Amino acid sequence: MSTRPGLFAGPLLPRPRSTPTPALHARTPGSPSPVRLDFGPDEHLAAVFERAGDPADPAELRDLYVGRVEDALGPRSTRPHLAQAWRATRPRRAVTEEEILASRSTVRFVKEMFNHYFRDDLYGSLRRPGQLILSSGSVDEEVWGLPAAVKHCISYALERDWYGYSDSRGREPAREAVAAYESAKLDGARYDLGNVALTMGGTFAVNSVADFVLTGRATTAPVLCAIPNYPPLVESLARRAPTRLVSTPSVDGVTSLAPIIEQLRPDTPLVLLQTAANPTGALVDEAELETLIRRAGPHTMILLDECHEWLGPNQRWSAARAADHVVRISSLSKNWSAPGLKVGWLLASEQFIDRYYEYASSSYGGPPSFFYTAIEVLARMERWRLEGRTSAGPAECAEFESDYRMAGGDLARAYAGYTAERASREEALLGLRDAATSRLCLPGTEIVAARSSINVAVRLRAYDDSYAAFRDLLDQEDVSVFPGLLTFCLSGGLVRVTTARRWDELAPALDRVERFVRAHSPVASLVGEG
Repeated sequence: MSTRPGLFAGPLLPRPRSTPTPALHARTPGSPSPVRLDFGPDEHLAAVFERAGDPADPAELRDLYVGRVEDALGPRSTRPHLAQAWRATRPRRAVTEEEILASRSTVRFVKEMFNHYFRDDLYGSLRRPGQLILSSGSVDEEVWGLPAAVKHCISYALERDWYGYSDSRGREPAREAVAAYESAKLDGARYDLGNVALTMGGTFAVNSVADFVLTGRATTAPVLCAIPNYPPLVESLARRAPTRLVSTPSVDGVTSLAPIIEQLRPDTPLVLLQTAANPTGALVDEAELETLIRRAGPHTMILLDECHEWLGPNQRWSAARAADHVVRISSLSKNWSAPGLKVGWLLASEQFIDRYYEYASSSYGGPPSFFYTAIEVLARMERWRLEGRTSAGPAECAEFESDYRMAGGDLARAYAGYTAERASREEALLGLRDAATSRLCLPGTEIVAARSSINVAVRLRAYDDSYAAFRDLLDQEDVSVFPGLLTFCLSGGLVRVTTARRWDELAPALDRVERFVRAHSPVASLVGEG
C-alpha cells in the first residue's frame, strides 16, 4: 500500500493578507460621469491609409503611423528617419470608414503596432530605469498570484508523477468540475463533462477554434469581430477568413451589441466578441447578447471571450450562452493571475467538443496534464463559493476521487485558506481600481467606470492619438500606459491604465499621471471636474 500523503496533507502557506492602505482613499478629486465611447476610425487614422503608397501593406502603415508620432515629438524623436518619411508624404486617395474596417491590412497594422509597442518601444529603445509600468494588463502575480491550495495541487501532481499522456480534451474529473462550476454561473442551463475541453490558455483557445471552424470553409460573408478587442485574437481570425471589424460602443460601462446584430447575415461564419471589454471593463448588454445568439443562423459560431469577465458583479448569466452554436473561452490568466501557465478551457455543445477532439489530438495532443488536479480543485472551490458554502465537509470531500486520499480536515483547511485568499485579493484589487478611478477624474480626462477587470480606460481630451499620448507620458513622466489603438480603439486619445499594482508603485505613478494631465489640460485651473 502506498505511503504517499493525501492531497492537502501538510502545511499550506497562504500569501500574507493584502488590503488597501488608508492612503488609497486619500486625494480623490471626483467621480466618473457617464461616458459614451465609440471605437471606429477617425480622420487621423484615415490619413495614414490615404498617404500610404500601398494601403494593403501593414508594415508601411505601421511606419507611417509611427512616423507621424515621431514628427509630433519634434526634437524628442528617437526615429527621425520615420518622421522625415511621414513629412514627405501627401494624400494619394480618399479612404472611407467602411474600407478601413473591412481591410485585412487594418487588422495586421494594429498587430504590427502591438508588436512595435512591446518589442521596439516599451521594452526596447525607450526602456530606462525608474519607469513605472501601468500597461501590463495583468495582476502583479508576486502579490496576488495563485492561492496556496492551487499551487499545492501543481506540486502534488508533480510528486505523484501525473504528467503523462491524457485525453486531448483533458482529464474527465477536471472537465466535470469545470462543467459544474460553469453551470452554476448560468441561469437555467447545465453543462456536463461532454461540453468541456481544457486548453492551453485563452489566446491559444481562440486561435485553435478559429483554425478548426474557419480553415477550408468557403464563404462570401466576413467574420464579424467586435472592437475593442485583443490583436492576437483578431489576427487569428483574419489570417483564415475575411474579417470585418465592428465598433461596439460603450455607454456608461455597458457594451452595446446592436451594431453586430445589424450586420449579421445568414451565412456569417463566426462572430468574436469579448463579454467584458479590454480596455474599458465594460460588460456586454446581456439582453442584446441573447438577441445576437437567437438571431444568428445555426451555422454561425458565436465565440465569446470571457477572460476579462471577473472582478465585477456576481450575477448569473443568460442560459443563451449555452446554445449549441456558442463557444465560450476562459483561462487562468486574469482571474487567477497566472498568464504564464497557459491554462484554460472552452465550453461548447457536445457535438462540437466531440469533433474538436479529433482536431486537438491531431494538432497539439492535449493540454499539460500536470495542471489537471489544479483545475479540478479550483473549479470545485469556485463553485462552492458561488453557492455560498462557507466550509468544506464530507459532501465536498466526496466529490473527489479516492486516489487523492484526501482527509476531510485537510480539505476543510485548504478551502478555508482558498476562500480567505480570494476574498482578500478581490477586496484589494477593487480598492485599487476604485482609488485609481477617483484619482484619474481630472480636468482634461474622461473615465469609464469599469464594471469588470483590473483596467481603467482614460480618454485624454488634449490628445487625438492614443499612441502619441503614451509617448509623451513616457518621455515626460516615465510612466507607461497602454494606447487604445492596440485594442482596436481606432480614434481619439483613449489609454488603458492597469491598476493591479502594489500601492507603493501605483500611488507615485498616479501622481505623475495627474501632473501630466493637469499640465496638458486646457482647463487646468478647474479642480474636481469629471
